[in-house]
Amino acid sequence: LTVLNAGRRYLKAEDLSGKVFVTSGLGGMSGAQAKAAVIAGCVGIIAEVDEAALLKRHKQGWLMEISNNLDHCITRLRDARKNKIALSLGYHGNVVDLWERLVYELDTTGELLVDLGSDQTSCHNPFSGGYYPVQLGFEEAKQLLSTNPGKFRTLVQESLKRQVAAINRLADKGMFFWDYGNAFLLEAQRAGADVEKRGGNKTEFRYPSYVQHIMG
Repeated sequence: LTVLNAGRRYLKAEDLSGKVFVTSGLGGMSGAQAKAAVIAGCVGIIAEVDEAALLKRHKQGWLMEISNNLDHCITRLRDARKNKIALSLGYHGNVVDLWERLVYELDTTGELLVDLGSDQTSCHNPFSGGYYPVQLGFEEAKQLLSTNPGKFRTLVQESLKRQVAAINRLADKGMFFWDYGNAFLLEAQRAGADVEKRGGNKTEFRYPSYVQHIMG
């Protein structure tokens, strides 16, 4: 319902075939995102750093494909988008790399390859494994978390700023991003990312909440 209503409200589209939804997280509640994309008929690209979570969703049949190669992900995205094929593709990697690759595609080809975007990493707990920084691989990041949590925190905040910078670039070209109530925008703001609403107060964000703006 969230994905469908986001399409209705922001894309003015009842039919989401050929539309692309980019997000992250295939763990607990976020694991439903892959299934939601296919039910809605769109192309869902969901990033996840933990291979175990990806394999679990794939085994359940919630996730159609898995790839750790961004070139392959972009190729599949373009093909499914062009042919209006419903697809859930799990990218085994950091979502920041995915967002930045989409910016690269925009800058080099002029194509905006994503229509809808969100995030379901566990940003209510970003410094204890709920969000992994793009600068490190998954196992390396887990090791740093246990040996130097202060450094881990710094890398997480740098990563959040990079993620928001890429999202903002794509949103400026017409992608519609929303917050899933996972504290992503709050932690991004605390990290110093550009997420405040223009002309708003410190508690207002430039992107809407799914509760009030999409489901409400």
